[in-house]
Amino acid sequence: MYLNKTFLYGNLTRDPELKALPSGQQLVSFGLATNRTYKDKNGQKQEATEFHNIVAFGRLAEVIAQYMKKGRPLFVEGRIQTRSWESDGQKKYRTEIVVENFQFGDGGKGPASGGSGASRGETTPADGEGKNDSEIKYPDEEINPEDIPF
Repeated sequence: MYLNKTFLYGNLTRDPELKALPSGQQLVSFGLATNRTYKDKNGQKQEATEFHNIVAFGRLAEVIAQYMKKGRPLFVEGRIQTRSWESDGQKKYRTEIVVENFQFGDGGKGPASGGSGASRGETTPADGEGKNDSEIKYPDEEINPEDIPF
């Protein structure tokens, strides 16, 4: 069995662009930046940023385009896909993440934050519907990655 699955959590690098395909299906594309921190061979703390091309189709595309803006955090689950085409006699390639599931990040900036999300074209209930009193409460303070013991 083979597996093509990716999980990304990062910030949008540009506003989502919503388009309609000739079939009428909605398509949204945007960039997502992820970063990691590490210590180099001299013990200096370094940060590396990766930029990813993201696409989503159908209802997922509509919801992302409606609520997300540049700079907002987003969790994306999907698959890696590379497309190729010819332009001016040269073969060009583009590697993208095709969204299968997503969840809004905790940016604290209005309707795009919080933890509501959508999966395979389904949206979550509106605020106040189906909420449970035993909902998980997360701490307000930031967690320092150096404090994690593993």
